[in-house]
Amino acid sequence: MSPHASAVEPHGALNGARYLASLDDGRNVWLDGERIKNVVDHPAFTGSVREMARLLDLQHHPGHRDLLTVTDQESGLRIGRGYHPPRTLDELTAARRAAAVWMRESWGQHGRAPAFMASIAVGLHDFRHRLETSRPGFGGHAETWYRFMAERDLLLTHALGDPQIDRGASPVDHPDHALRILEEGTDGIVVRGAKQLTTLAPFAHEVLVYLSASFAQRGAEEFVVWFALPIATPGLHVLCREPFGGGGHGQAHPFASRFDEQDAMLFFDDVRVPWERVFLMHDAALAREGLGRINAWSQYIGQVRYQERLRTLLGVGTLLAEAIGVSGFRGIQEDLGELTGYVEILDHFLAAGEATAHRTDSGLLAPGPTPAAAVWAASVAGRAVDIVRTIGQSGPLMQPTENDLRNPELRPFLDRWMHGKDIGAAEKSRLFRLAWDLTSDGFGQRQHLYEYVHRGDLARNRINLFHRHDQTDVRERIQALISRPL
Repeated sequence: MSPHASAVEPHGALNGARYLASLDDGRNVWLDGERIKNVVDHPAFTGSVREMARLLDLQHHPGHRDLLTVTDQESGLRIGRGYHPPRTLDELTAARRAAAVWMRESWGQHGRAPAFMASIAVGLHDFRHRLETSRPGFGGHAETWYRFMAERDLLLTHALGDPQIDRGASPVDHPDHALRILEEGTDGIVVRGAKQLTTLAPFAHEVLVYLSASFAQRGAEEFVVWFALPIATPGLHVLCREPFGGGGHGQAHPFASRFDEQDAMLFFDDVRVPWERVFLMHDAALAREGLGRINAWSQYIGQVRYQERLRTLLGVGTLLAEAIGVSGFRGIQEDLGELTGYVEILDHFLAAGEATAHRTDSGLLAPGPTPAAAVWAASVAGRAVDIVRTIGQSGPLMQPTENDLRNPELRPFLDRWMHGKDIGAAEKSRLFRLAWDLTSDGFGQRQHLYEYVHRGDLARNRINLFHRHDQTDVRERIQALISRPL
């Protein structure tokens, strides 16, 4: 397994200092036409990476260590709980509780939290026996890579989508429309192309490229390939979108300045992938099977994250209502009750996954699939945000800044005309800026879009849910009912 700057030796659970040092590895990260020498020092990124470092330090905090890390039986190292393959219900629920710590600390804003992505590496480890049936050695590659990641507690991202060039055209006729293999050699493969939308890429250590099952429907199985690479691999370029958060100004952007994970396009400019990092090729049927298998734990952890985001929206919405004296209005209470229902529904989805947990062919305990949860979450995401916006109305648009509050000439006006009900002007302005950041500015809109798209195409998921649902009994009963006069 090829080492890189962050991972020369296994060291177990990562801490903040090692994480920050590991990002200075020569990676090709681009922002606004400029190559960034070190993402840790760039003002557009420093708030996000330092917040990530703070959260990683929790793994070594006496109050969290036993929950967030676990001793790996094979290496003897303490590894991140997310990388620990659960074999019992206690271990499965421990992974949920560990993820909940991270999600609470990040207010449900980290869609690519290490606990989420590590569970996908666990899924690949679990699927290794099926990968081995496709080509001898592939299962072993997956297992070796999983061990490499777990023993170093590396941050992972994944690259799934293809460039939005012409989705109606087959990549067979237009090869640049999808990542493809240029050549196969004795030491590996060479790939060319691009992938979007790779969240966390500039702050991660490794990228896992997979999905690609849909190519079989377009007669393009040669484009099916799963592999992993360090972000610092030569020829791999990371193009970042415009950052949110005002260059790290936390006072005006309290969430964006800390939790903007960044989204990126990855350009693979004839990148060499060693064979030991290739897990699947040219097998769309197995890719389709594997997509659900390797994400069995991530969909469960993702529900933990979304519940915390909904809790945050509910808390902010409730405080907004109280701040402007509308918390007793029937319509406001109804809306907040609706949002409360969303929070509690996720308890039931999580409990359902645990109640229907099953043993995989590799001996792990996987939560039962809850595809309806993904459809439901994408369906209500917009409504959850709208409830908070509706409560705040125009208030979040105009609030004083911290400099306004510190100005002795302005402050009397603010204290007189910009306070709320039982809340001072300063606290009210910070609350309303928090609501703006959460629901309405660039960061808030990005988070909203993320909730809608990251679980996959909503229409397709609804259709799949319909086709999988067994209606045999009720159809037969209705047909028997209408077979004679009612």
